[in-house]
Amino acid sequence: MFRIIFLFVVLGAGLFAGTQFSGQQGYVLISIADKTIEMSVTTLVIFVIAALAALFALEFLIKKALYASSATWNYFSVRKMRRSRRYTNEGIVKLLEGDFQQAEKKVTRWANHHDMPLLCYLVASEAAQGLGDKEKRDRYLELASQQENAQLAVELTRAKQQVREADFNSAFDTLSTLKSSYPNNTIVLNLLKTVYMELKLWQPLLDALPNLVKAKVVSKQEQVELTLRAQCGLLADVAEQKGSEGLISHWNGLPRKLKNDSHLVECFAKQLIARKADSEAFTLVKENIKKHPNSELYALLPEMNLADSHPAIVFLEDALRKDGNNAAAHSALAQFHLRDEKWTEAQQHFEKALSVRSDVSDYAYLADALEKQNLTKAAHEVSRKALTLVQA
Repeated sequence: MFRIIFLFVVLGAGLFAGTQFSGQQGYVLISIADKTIEMSVTTLVIFVIAALAALFALEFLIKKALYASSATWNYFSVRKMRRSRRYTNEGIVKLLEGDFQQAEKKVTRWANHHDMPLLCYLVASEAAQGLGDKEKRDRYLELASQQENAQLAVELTRAKQQVREADFNSAFDTLSTLKSSYPNNTIVLNLLKTVYMELKLWQPLLDALPNLVKAKVVSKQEQVELTLRAQCGLLADVAEQKGSEGLISHWNGLPRKLKNDSHLVECFAKQLIARKADSEAFTLVKENIKKHPNSELYALLPEMNLADSHPAIVFLEDALRKDGNNAAAHSALAQFHLRDEKWTEAQQHFEKALSVRSDVSDYAYLADALEKQNLTKAAHEVSRKALTLVQA
């Protein structure tokens, strides 16, 4: 537009000058080496205007040619990109359908023309994982890692694949590196939770729980359950490393709220029993049952190797005087009688326990007590009931 206006201005100026100097065209002499060119001023002006117009026209034609070439190139590029997107979408669907071979084929066919090759290579890696081809899987992840801003997506994909393969040690290394850069990423935190549990890394799990709750990866109820599981695991680790004395010391250092939890008391008692600290286990269980009469801790009493079982028997008989329908107490007392070869007393308490609730172990113990009394038919009937419970 500017050029057209410029031409009109020059042309107008020429017309004005032409009218002012009509009949006085002037004289122009151009000498180059041994050549000379002669013309009037009017001819020179017309020549300059014509030359400018020709230059502008040439520029216009060149731009048109270049634009047409660019448009043609863009057309084919866009066409390839659209085709690549279509194949990638189809590949993702195939991946979700479990057709890993077709998924890999489709997403890699036009990956070089996709506007986000990272997506193509990640999908291809997942497809290769589904086919069990680890070499291809890792090669696609390497190609994906060469794309811009790919670290998080690539490493998360790698970690998920390692978790699916139960390669938790490698997953731990991958996720630990990611956590330093993305400490609040919910997927990283969730995968770390799984890895901590599988590797029995109880203290890191306890340390991570507040962040897991804050990120809404786990609920408050799940936090309580995971805390108990982790603390129970820690008790086992301490018992193995430091023995019963170190275990008791660790227990005494726990918050009162945890020490009052029946599930954790059960874990602690089992570790004491496993370390031959049965007397300490009995004291612990007895005191906890007094606080929580309906506790499941009764079942631990017969497992204890006590030098004198009389205090335990007296304790159970006292509990049954307070609550005659305490099935757990009846079962525990019956097992003590069974150990002392008091078959009739054992039978009575097992039958009472089973009248309150069904239990495969109690049926098996009852069948044994009946066998000892030569009540073979009754013992077989009880065994059939136990078998029915197992098969149910």
